[in-house]
Amino acid sequence: MNPGSDVEQRPPSVPKMTWVKEEKEGPGTAPAQQPGELEQFQPPQQGAAMERTREQERSRGLFRTTAQMICKFMKRIREEETSAIGTVVRAYSPIFKTKTSAALLDMLVEEGPSSPKQVLPMVRFIHQWLKANEFPEYNLYRPLLDLTEAQPADVVMALLRVAPWCDRAATTMWKSIMCSCRAAEPAMLILLDVLGTWPELSMCTSDGDHTAVLALAATVVIWKILQLPCVPHAVTVYFPRLLVHLLLQVLFSTLDLPEKVDTFWKRCQQQHGLAISPNRFAVQTLKALLCRLHYEDVVAAVEDECGWDTLLCAGTHHCAVGVLARAMRHVSLPLCSAIAFYLLGLLSKDTAHGDLAAMAFLVEMLECLDSSEYRDSVLEIASSKLQSECRERRRLALRGLVVLGKNSSMAKRMWSLHERLVELLGENDSHVLGMSIALLSRLFLYNGGPITIPLGLQLAEALLPLFDNEDSQVQLCSMFIFQEMMDLVPKEGKKALKSHVQQSLLPLSLHCHDENQRVVDASRETLLCSARFLKRKDLQQMLRVDQTWRFGEGLLAQDRSRAAEHLHRALLYLDSPQESLRAAAIRFIGMAGQHLRGNKRELQSICQALDDKAQDISPAIRRLALETAFVLRAAQGSILQKWQDGFRRARKNRPCLWARGWLCCWSSEES
Repeated sequence: MNPGSDVEQRPPSVPKMTWVKEEKEGPGTAPAQQPGELEQFQPPQQGAAMERTREQERSRGLFRTTAQMICKFMKRIREEETSAIGTVVRAYSPIFKTKTSAALLDMLVEEGPSSPKQVLPMVRFIHQWLKANEFPEYNLYRPLLDLTEAQPADVVMALLRVAPWCDRAATTMWKSIMCSCRAAEPAMLILLDVLGTWPELSMCTSDGDHTAVLALAATVVIWKILQLPCVPHAVTVYFPRLLVHLLLQVLFSTLDLPEKVDTFWKRCQQQHGLAISPNRFAVQTLKALLCRLHYEDVVAAVEDECGWDTLLCAGTHHCAVGVLARAMRHVSLPLCSAIAFYLLGLLSKDTAHGDLAAMAFLVEMLECLDSSEYRDSVLEIASSKLQSECRERRRLALRGLVVLGKNSSMAKRMWSLHERLVELLGENDSHVLGMSIALLSRLFLYNGGPITIPLGLQLAEALLPLFDNEDSQVQLCSMFIFQEMMDLVPKEGKKALKSHVQQSLLPLSLHCHDENQRVVDASRETLLCSARFLKRKDLQQMLRVDQTWRFGEGLLAQDRSRAAEHLHRALLYLDSPQESLRAAAIRFIGMAGQHLRGNKRELQSICQALDDKAQDISPAIRRLALETAFVLRAAQGSILQKWQDGFRRARKNRPCLWARGWLCCWSSEES
């Protein structure tokens, strides 16, 4: 190569190799052809074909020599670059500024690399050429595009390895690739693979190189591409994947920032004048992507809910993803469908950390999409997440299952989840509890098969406390499932279930006075089923004639030995926020207290609880509580008076009993 040559563009009819040869001789040195020589060349002679063959072989040999020279030259440059970090090959800058070197590369690309190892030197050569020539006269974009079309993975990985910080020359190369209709799509696919692998992707290229490429380097490339005046078509086509990968990169760069990534980012900050952290840079790129595709309303909607700041915290990242999903739901359903489809593919791989954000986005989409396309996949994924120890994953899985459970055919297929849902009824989480009981009620509605005895006992134990839940929907669902359970349990299990059903009578009878009419109706219906299960015809009759106010009397009439047990349950309702329930509980306590005659300690504790209600906010409750306590104390006083009279008569009629110590307790009682 002659750095000093200044050859004009070759005529179209002159082969490249001939042009290079003339360039070596220098401008203006071509000898004038003689007429005699022209006459000898024109007529066809014997053996001309063989001469042309030998000439082609010599040309091929010269081409191979030239190719090897360029590859060795680029290898030497690479060794010198790596030997001194941050040093630019200034010694070779005159060569990069010649048309000869560019023409040689053009020729090399057109013939095709004889070895995969030549791709990296070619990419490096183009990058160095553009780096040395800010406004190059010779166009190297066509050789670059030809090379990218032939070996996209090698070119993309080579460019990310050569210029990971995406300097001016690299940006020019990326612009050329992404604005090409034939090279953009394959290059974008490789770029997405790098973008979606945190912190780095180690892809083996054709030359056997396994050098890892940082995902953040791909983000820098996307950021630079989005600054082009016209957004490349490939960005629009692969928008769903770009959006998802950038969302996940925000999370990954927040959770884990290896030293290698931190060092790379400091160099990027110097290169591009950035003063933000990697996760904020990913958010900035994500917002730029949305704005360039005319989704400014989505950016503003997320900003109104402080979603962009929430996205930067690992603990609330999935919440912000849900905010973004709800905002996008109002913009384009086809786009949301494409994003949901891609998220299902990611979730099927069971990726760590990212599955929470993916589930958060997906469940927001299910309510507005035609879920028939995704039902089976969502059911499989949500069922597996339901077993997770992470509460947030269980919440999101339940949300998805509740949406699916609205379809009767899907509800029937979800019956296998009923045991896990029963376990979740014991969760100390109102959201998990509410969704679990709602979903379980759907399953019982569409699955009328018998249940096992252990499941029935477990279910009854879990449902009883839910009758008093603050959420009326939870109350209604729990009562409905309780009715279904009594019908579906096998006959041999009814005896074991009897004690649980008896415990349900008092709460249900008190909720017949609930302020919510729907709860009143459900309580009365469930109470009737319980009375039928226990074969208590007296209670059934009271309910049929609407004498729920007498239900307490009937409950205590048959089994007075359980009066103390019922009383302790009724005391819990004295703190109910509903005045009607507090009043019903006090009235029941007054009736049940009559059955504790002689149990002075129990009566004292009950009267004390009633005295405490003297501070109740309701005057009616204060008056009712004090009156009930007075009646119980008066009844207890009359009993003691009868005991004292009896002792006196016994002492008078049989004094010998006193001497024998039979009535030794009298002295303490009399005192």
